[in-house]
Amino acid sequence: MAVKIRLARHGAKKRPYYRIVVADSRCPRDGKFIEEVGRYNPCTEPAMVQFDLEKVDQWIKNGAQPTDTVASLLKRARENA
Repeated sequence: MAVKIRLARHGAKKRPYYRIVVADSRCPRDGKFIEEVGRYNPCTEPAMVQFDLEKVDQWIKNGAQPTDTVASLLKRARENA
């Protein structure tokens, strides 16, 4: 079982809003997840990125792999914090 930290899309058509979740890689994008660790709203100016960094660090320490997009958002969040 591979655990990923990835985006789950929510919101209306043409108005995306994402939850950053920890999920089994075999589950569908918007399906079952283990834990929500953040939020991302690209429609606001500037884009809102919110992480629970303690939870993210704990999951990464336990072997969860962030996707490329989540890794770049995490890097941006750490620079702003």
